[in-house]
Amino acid sequence: MTTLKIGVIGAGSISQYHLTPYKNNPNTVLHAVCDMNAERAKQTADKYEAPHAYSDYNELLANEEIDAVSICTWNDTHAEIAIAALKAGKHVLVEKPLCRTVEEAYKIQQAVQESGKILQVGFVRRYDPNAQMLRSFIDNGEFGEIYYAKASYIRRLGNPGGWFSDSRRSGGGPLIDIGVHVIDLCWYMMGRPKVKSVTGNTYRKLGDRSNIKNLSSYKAADYNPNNQDNDVEDLANALIRFENGSTLMVDVSFTLHAKENEGSVKLYGEKGGFEIDPEVVIVTEKHDTIINISPQTDSKGFQFEKAFQAEIDHFVECVQTGKQPISPVEDGVEVMKILRGIYESASTGKEVYL
Repeated sequence: MTTLKIGVIGAGSISQYHLTPYKNNPNTVLHAVCDMNAERAKQTADKYEAPHAYSDYNELLANEEIDAVSICTWNDTHAEIAIAALKAGKHVLVEKPLCRTVEEAYKIQQAVQESGKILQVGFVRRYDPNAQMLRSFIDNGEFGEIYYAKASYIRRLGNPGGWFSDSRRSGGGPLIDIGVHVIDLCWYMMGRPKVKSVTGNTYRKLGDRSNIKNLSSYKAADYNPNNQDNDVEDLANALIRFENGSTLMVDVSFTLHAKENEGSVKLYGEKGGFEIDPEVVIVTEKHDTIINISPQTDSKGFQFEKAFQAEIDHFVECVQTGKQPISPVEDGVEVMKILRGIYESASTGKEVYL
């Protein structure tokens, strides 16, 4: 197959999980890196042996040699860059969330349809080896109809600050940053049922808690300990109802007075259930006896680097063969409807019908 020339737009922390897998893929070559910080763009390009470095993404998109791009920028630029890339004839892998609003999502979808190019949304949890293993169990009817799921991702001290805490750039707090992962993962595992309604709550009680000492946490590259612009929620929770009668409950936080961080994803079906986080467990019945099954896999939990490698490899395969990705733009639009519906419900105090 023809080797694809790749451009990566945005050289922040998440970009390494695109750059390294592209470097590992025998069918791609890194051709350009772009970042509004020209020095960082040049350093990253040199590190990954990409011959071009840009500080303006329009210059990268004007490079006719580039076949496809990864967008690893702030959420508020996803839509404009994705649309520009599609119009420039590039295939696109855009980090989650697809964008910030439903209106932006529809514009991206229209651009995909008009361009005929591939756009893959970076719902990386779908590409984890354990997730794909469980999907094969689901597809073979092992669990029957999955009618209930619940997911919880609690950080007790995990507001990264910087752009993450600026709703203008991020579109929201933990719901749109980490909640999007588990909402999408559950929805995908449930067979992507059509959403009926959402009820949600958000809370802003604790701020970024930059006063805390003796306990470290991840901080954004543009973190400012004196930040007064933190305007995103600390905590969000929601009940998502689907037209087939199934439901999903979720709660996520950047910061909470919790004893410890917590991550759990659990789904329940008519014939069995399973947990994905913190580690994979299958629960079923055999001969009138309840059985807990621990699949023998390379890792019991989420395999971060393998998932990103699988995501990049799938994107490359789709571009080369024309097949549609397992996380297409349509799914990005639907998840954005869920996220904005939760925020609307929290704001109005009412259930929102989609």
